[in-house]
Amino acid sequence: MPIRVLLVDDEPLVRTGLRAVLEAQPDIEVVGEAADGAAVIPLVRQVRPDVVAMDVRMPLLNGIEATRALLRTVADPPKILVVTTFENDEYVYEALRAGADGFLLKRARPAEIVHAVRLIAEGESLLFPASVRQLAAEYADGGGNRAARALLEGARLTERQGDVLRLMARGLSNAEIAARLVVGTETVKSHVSAVLGKLGARDRTQAVITAYESGFVAPG
Repeated sequence: MPIRVLLVDDEPLVRTGLRAVLEAQPDIEVVGEAADGAAVIPLVRQVRPDVVAMDVRMPLLNGIEATRALLRTVADPPKILVVTTFENDEYVYEALRAGADGFLLKRARPAEIVHAVRLIAEGESLLFPASVRQLAAEYADGGGNRAARALLEGARLTERQGDVLRLMARGLSNAEIAARLVVGTETVKSHVSAVLGKLGARDRTQAVITAYESGFVAPG
């Protein structure tokens, strides 16, 4: 089955460009478009995308609020890929904190766009981990988030689960983590699931954000 993508951006040229890039791939299908975050929830319910590629800055409802609303309202929500003009943008970090699974620059090359959609859909690696670290270094307050610290402490991760979380934060895939720890891939998947469950995170991006904000992992 192809990866079903919904495009949300107030600039028609951006939507047209993304559609052209994505629909050139045999395993990706663009199933709808919207010009504002306010239209996301009804469209998601209608076309059931696997990934929503969503602009972070829109006039009526921006990507941050649309992400929060989508995750709060829709059962089994799609993955959310924030599309932005500026990489080092507090809006992007807030979107990740709100539950977005990753972000993509509008100036990205076609191959990067396709890679981002596939990686977000698979959910087995962190998209652009160096950029996430950079954002965390600027906006995560160096472990000063009390709620994140309390969450991490209350999770009572085992030593091995802590190792897995640190490697997740570095952007390693399940297969790469397995090779690093000299264990099977299924074992790593089990550890990742346990980490997500203990942290109440819907995916590895949210777990990594918690790790940075709690100070468990240093973003530098």
